[in-house]
Amino acid sequence: MNSISIIRHIVQFILFVALQILLFDNLVLFSTGFCFIYIAFLLFLPIQINKVLLLFLGFIVGFTVDIFYDTMGIHAAASVLLAYLRPYILNLLTPRDGYDTNDSANLHVMGWSWFLTYALILIVVHHAAVFFLEIITFEWFTLVKILLSTLFTGVVVVILQLLFFSVKRAKR
Repeated sequence: MNSISIIRHIVQFILFVALQILLFDNLVLFSTGFCFIYIAFLLFLPIQINKVLLLFLGFIVGFTVDIFYDTMGIHAAASVLLAYLRPYILNLLTPRDGYDTNDSANLHVMGWSWFLTYALILIVVHHAAVFFLEIITFEWFTLVKILLSTLFTGVVVVILQLLFFSVKRAKR
């Protein structure tokens, strides 16, 4: 990673956490659908990132949200789980030609079906971890929360990809 991409990722971290804390904390669909946009930071990182660094970044972003949400480590645990599973999901979804060293999880580079599969699997895992750690028992309402929250977060992540990750930048 060069210094420009490091600065870009730092800005993304600050932007996604600030959006989560200031805007998406109060934006809830039907009292059950929550948008955890901060995980987009982990989803949009380069594919070939060091696994230890990825786990550390997962902890940092989750812990930062936990500080503001007062959730005692629930988001940190779910984010670390997402960061831990991300390389395995990427291996499952590896294209026939493999990944380039500079590739990132980008809708324009990888295509719609690849990106939606990648993002939705990781979003479901993250949200399931958050809601089951929050309640500790199984309730059917929790599955509804996971489903609505996954759809809400997935739509917002796709919108972010379409708005802020241009096709020109993806073809470089």
